[in-house]
Amino acid sequence: MEQEGGILIISTLIITLIVVFLIVLFTVFQRRKNQLLREKEIEKKRFEQEIAETQIEIREETLRNISWELHDNIGQLLTLAKIQLQNATPENIDEVSETISKGLTEIRALSKLINPEFINNIKLKEALALEIERFNRLNYIAASLTVLGEEQEVNKKHAIIIFRILQEFFSNTIKHSKAAHLDVTLNYQKDVLEITAADDGKGFEIKDFSTKGIGLQNIKSRASLINATIKFDSEINKGTRLQINYYL
Repeated sequence: MEQEGGILIISTLIITLIVVFLIVLFTVFQRRKNQLLREKEIEKKRFEQEIAETQIEIREETLRNISWELHDNIGQLLTLAKIQLQNATPENIDEVSETISKGLTEIRALSKLINPEFINNIKLKEALALEIERFNRLNYIAASLTVLGEEQEVNKKHAIIIFRILQEFFSNTIKHSKAAHLDVTLNYQKDVLEITAADDGKGFEIKDFSTKGIGLQNIKSRASLINATIKFDSEINKGTRLQINYYL
């Protein structure tokens, strides 16, 4: 009887320990699960906030571009058209018509940028094509866009982040690099979209990158939100190259 009583006590103790262990394990699991859910919610809010801020930045950059074009480009074309009309003759009427046609072309191009849907629902290839076309049309720089591989759909919110990163690179190239050429490539591969933007400008020391108007850490931080990696190369008098690997 004593032996049976001892076995019962030991069995009860073991079962109790197992139950306690399971309760502790479940409690830890629940706490960890709740923590992960909170972290996920925080990350989601951070992502949405970053998207909203990026859209604002794109909108501000777009409005700056529109303002400049209206003042310095379309304004000049309209002034020229007015002068030509004041001195119009049957011989030069074609010149007047050509100037007005150029003005209409510029206005149509601007209307695409003014459309709110352009910013809210950016399609990466189309948005980049508009930027490249604008650079060439306004003689900012000789720019090209090359698309390789079979085009795949990019998440619209992710496309906003990618476009803003590239837009900052373009702005830096045009304002500071003194480059003659800008080449952009979209290379669609099986699991990754490789994006490169390269200029032939004056370049700079990578260690000085944070002082060049766009910060490397800011770009990397944005890229990390969308499962992308960044590689930046620059060399004095040999230009600057940005590579973005976006994993599809």
